[in-house]
Amino acid sequence: MWQKILDKAAGQVEPHTLYVVATPIGNLADITLRALAVLQRADLVCAEDTRVSQQLLSAYGIRARLVSVREHNERQMVGTVCAALAAGQVVAQVSDAGTPAVCDPGARLVSGVRAAGFRVVPVAGASAVMAALSVAGVTQPDFYFAGFLPPKALERAQWFERWKNVPYAVAAFETPHRIEAALAQMAELLPGRHLLLAREISKTFETFISGSVAEVLAAVRADANQTRGEMALVLHPAEVVESAGLSEQAQHIMALLATELPPKKAAALAAEISGANKKALYEWAVAQKREE
Repeated sequence: MWQKILDKAAGQVEPHTLYVVATPIGNLADITLRALAVLQRADLVCAEDTRVSQQLLSAYGIRARLVSVREHNERQMVGTVCAALAAGQVVAQVSDAGTPAVCDPGARLVSGVRAAGFRVVPVAGASAVMAALSVAGVTQPDFYFAGFLPPKALERAQWFERWKNVPYAVAAFETPHRIEAALAQMAELLPGRHLLLAREISKTFETFISGSVAEVLAAVRADANQTRGEMALVLHPAEVVESAGLSEQAQHIMALLATELPPKKAAALAAEISGANKKALYEWAVAQKREE
């Protein structure tokens, strides 16, 4: 049955077209039948690293002409690709893993080809961002993809500060040699926030560590293996502190009393003074403390 689907997909591949093809991020079985059909039909495959892409093509018995299209030569290769398309060829763009043009070369090539009047078609597939988000347990529908975290501590700190109270999840990549430093810095600025560290997704040593930022940092420090491989981070949204209908005056009274008294005693006293619900005051104070 799958052969019929593959043949049909191959029959739909058109000349004069650049196909942006997502490839597996680890497990070779994650490639789609449509991606295989395009790669089989491609006259030219633009690869980030031809050696890496050759391994993928060889695994599926695909013989195609590979050319290197990397960050340093991407603009110059637009002319070469457009010439191939003008000649009626099928061109595929792949990166080492995942979806091209997302934290990988490809965007300039796509822009140049489209500006020249040729079709650019995405072939959807594996994405480390979406894979990590799908197992992070984030219930909010929106998220922000930050790409790779900044290499310098000062800039990282500025990013973390901006994310302190955002109502959406943040997905980002980090490198093995910086992951511990980045987590340590995040633990200082966002200690109570929930975080997922997804490592080596779909590969042999795939690992997911979920918990507060401090707990994830502790797990990484306890196992040197957790500082190896490809990594994606999903920072959960800031917790929304429910006021439960509490007036600003009641919240202010509770905040003042909570600095001197245990939460339960502070809530009881604040309820007497303000007339607000004692349970709501207590829960508000606990939520505030957790966020701090």
